[in-house]
Amino acid sequence: MDFLDRFGLTVPLVQAPMAGVSTPELASQVSEAGALGSIGVGATDADGAAAMIAAVRARTGGSFNVNFFVHATPRTDAQRETAWLAALAPVFAEFGAEPPAQLRTIYNSFADDPAMVRMLLALRPPIVSFHFGLPDAAVIAALRQAGMFLLATVTSLAEAKRARDCGIDALVAQGIEAGGHRGIFDPDSRDDALGTMALTRLLVRDFELPIIAAGGIMDGAGIAAARALGAVAAQLGTAFIACPESAADDAYRAALISSAAHHSRMTRLISGRPARALANRFTALETQLSGVTPPDYPRAYDAGKALNAAAKASGEAGFGVQWAGQGAPLSRAMPAAKLVAQLRDEFMAAINR
Repeated sequence: MDFLDRFGLTVPLVQAPMAGVSTPELASQVSEAGALGSIGVGATDADGAAAMIAAVRARTGGSFNVNFFVHATPRTDAQRETAWLAALAPVFAEFGAEPPAQLRTIYNSFADDPAMVRMLLALRPPIVSFHFGLPDAAVIAALRQAGMFLLATVTSLAEAKRARDCGIDALVAQGIEAGGHRGIFDPDSRDDALGTMALTRLLVRDFELPIIAAGGIMDGAGIAAARALGAVAAQLGTAFIACPESAADDAYRAALISSAAHHSRMTRLISGRPARALANRFTALETQLSGVTPPDYPRAYDAGKALNAAAKASGEAGFGVQWAGQGAPLSRAMPAAKLVAQLRDEFMAAINR
């Protein structure tokens, strides 16, 4: 069955999960409007994830996607972490604060969290997606046996092959243009930084799985372009940040309509993994911190969040986590349902030209 028909979609659009930004209200509004809404639960535990799934189900009878982080178990490296905190200390001092005495693993990988697997098998959301890697084959088999449709973000053909061979049902082709965390399985490996267009077309050519194009797509013309490349749908994240239903704060929303939107940066400084963010004071630390290696994800994120909290307490919003893709200047602020309708109209106009 066609991907759109299987999930009752009237527009080939997936709203990206965006942990910390997407909310049950946003996801449900998108699903109610005929696209695929998503929530990201990688930064919470099984109880928190269950509550978010319940909140979506209470608001929509439509299909929705639940996204998990499957990163490698972080290593605790005292020397590396001490050096990182020392390098950040002068920035903390600017706001009358000190860095944390030690770093914490602020949330677990799905691969290290059997409670999440049990929760999924009990609640059985229609679609489950994975970012940063893949669970064990046995977990994938169990989820599929329970009726869940599985997506995985991939950034290369090698990752796509691994996902296919493990039993993943569809692939999200994440181009280098995409905002937020790069889904590369091994952040220390070579990254060919394939763009959305090239990666999508290569995956469509070489794999029989449904391909969802992601990265830099902000309007209906972009969705139509993804479909022309052979993708079954396009995944848009940055496009939904300015919606009132998202959890983005005022500073994040203001940054989206500032000059920073034209200068997104790929950085490891904030979380320890490469991620594309709007240019701000945090991304500007690249030169100052160039000789120091961030700790493993998400332990580095513990320091990043602490620095943002200290800065915000002093009225400085420039250390916020402001993930966004290269299409950020095309952002439009409107309710999610209205945005989906606008995207549908633009898509139809593009394909009927």
